[in-house]
Order: sequence, then C-alpha cells, then structure tokens
Amino acid sequence: MQNIKLISVIVAAYNIEAYLPRCLDSLLMQSYQELEIIVVDDGSKDHTGMICDQYAQRDSRIQVIHQENQGLSGARNTGLSIAKGDYIGYVDGDDWIEPEMYQEMIKACEEEKAQIAVCAYRKIREENQQIEQTEFSGRKYVLTRQEALDIYICDNKPFHIYNSVWSKLFRKDLIEGIRFPFGKKSEDIMYTTKALANTNCCVFLDAPYYNYVLDRAGSIMNKKLHERRFNDEIPFWKEQTVYLREIGMEEVSEKAFYHFCRRMLFYFVEFKDKKMKTSAREAVKILKSDKEKIKAVYQKEFAAAGDKARMKLFLLNPDLFYCTVKVYDRFIIPLLSVKNKLGKL
Repeated sequence: MQNIKLISVIVAAYNIEAYLPRCLDSLLMQSYQELEIIVVDDGSKDHTGMICDQYAQRDSRIQVIHQENQGLSGARNTGLSIAKGDYIGYVDGDDWIEPEMYQEMIKACEEEKAQIAVCAYRKIREENQQIEQTEFSGRKYVLTRQEALDIYICDNKPFHIYNSVWSKLFRKDLIEGIRFPFGKKSEDIMYTTKALANTNCCVFLDAPYYNYVLDRAGSIMNKKLHERRFNDEIPFWKEQTVYLREIGMEEVSEKAFYHFCRRMLFYFVEFKDKKMKTSAREAVKILKSDKEKIKAVYQKEFAAAGDKARMKLFLLNPDLFYCTVKVYDRFIIPLLSVKNKLGKL
C-alpha cells in the first residue's frame, strides 16, 4: 500500500475577515486531500477569529489557534510548532491557491526525491482584481543546491525563486530548527536562504498555482518605506551574506554581497526620487563603509561591466551617479526603444 504523505498548511490570519473565506475555500478544494490546515488567528480585532472557528466546524482537517498578536513570524512559528505533516506549506490568509497546487508540488517532490518544491505565482491587484500578465512555460526544473541558490540570489534564469515561503513546499525534516525571526518583516529572506542551503534537490514548477494579492489595505507590505528597508530588508540581506560564508559557501556569499550592493544602488535612487534625504544618506553610508569589500567582489568574474561602472561612479560621487541614472532613464532608454522598433521594420 502506498504511503500517503500528510501536508501541514499554516495560514496566518490577522484582521482579514473579507479575504479569509476565499483562502480557506481554496484549501478545502485542493485535489490533494491529505491536509492538516492550521489557521493561526493572530489577535484579530474583526470577525477573523469567528470565521476560523466556523470553518473548523465544517471540516475536521482545520485546526484553529487563537493567540495574542505576535506578528506574521510569530503566527507562523506557532503553527509550525504543532504541525504533524511530512511536508510544510504556508498560505497567507489574504491570498488563495489553485486546486491542483499541492497535488503537483508533492508529486514533483516524491518523483525527484526533492526536499523543496517551488511554484510560480500570479500577482493580483486588490483594487481592481487585475492580473499582471506573465507567461509561464509549465515546465519542471530539477535543481541542485548550488543551482537553486544561484537562481535565488542572482535571479539569472528564465524563472525566479523568490523569498516568499508561500510559493514553496518544504519537507519537514529539512526545516527542523529553522524558525522565522520574531517581530521582523521580510522574515522569509533568511528562512528561504537556510532551507535552500540545507537541501540536496529542489524542483521548480513554472506554473502559477499561487495567487498573491498586491496592495491590500492594511497589508504589512504597505509599511513606511524607510522602516521596511532599514529595519527589515537590509539587515536580512547582510545577514544572508554572512550566513553563507559561515557555512562554507564562499562564492555564493560573494554573489549575495554583490547583489546586495546592486539592491542598495536601487534603494538609493528610490530614496532620491522620493526626496528621502536621510534615507539616501544612510544608503551611501552603508555602501561606503564596505568600500574595500565592494572593490574586491566587483573584480570577480560574475560582476557585469555595467555594474562595475555604476558602482565606481557611485563611490566617487553619489549625486553624480543619481543624475546619470536619471539622464539614462529619461533619454537613453527611449532612444534605444525607438532603435529596436525601427530595426524590426
């Protein structure tokens, strides 16, 4: 008799009474029925808790935990602490999934003896339910640890492995001891980094099984920009480079630092565009404090010539770098676009 694997799906829910039924319905309609659905009501002040209890009465696979507010990390850790499944999945309570998601993901894991499955996702704007148009191949890619980390960090393949844990299925024994950092946003960065660093095999399914809602009012992703960048994202990106170096993955660590620097240049331009002078100065300070390390890493073979030129200009004169970027965006890119169109005639 075939050994049927149990999937524990952890749903964090906080003040999402308008969205939670859609999410839970999508879980109950999964073609893969061997589910343990753990819904953590994280101190909601609306009817979220009542909706959780109503669904638990309808289906015995749903367990509900009511707790005082601990944030997304705390809610996920609570669910993870009682999960009994062979595999662990996460779904945010304001999103929903396609009926075949977990069937296809666990099938891929079992067939390839993979410890992580990743799927593509659709971005849906809450204000008008508009779906961002993206093409998906439907292909399955089987990846080694090195390949998965390179794609995750360098973003250099025809598909992407994003930070978010909700587009993934983890074998439980892989993530023993990995928890979400309490009280922090962008918590998925290190969780995903550690899981990928632990795996021997990962599969990517280029099919949009997850529906991710953008710009929901009250979403933690709509926090103030400075707070999100400096309190959460930047410390985790820096921690990622240190962690990878400490576990002996020096080259991957260098690539992670390189992409951290590229991201900081993007943040700097973003801050300047929004007239956030203090934030822009902080970004300059962070990069210039690592000036020697930047010079060493930017000499590596994987560093693109254009990136080298941009970083050199930034370290020389950040304001001149910003002006150059704006000129390029305003004049050069439109000219290149016209040139490409004329070339197709």
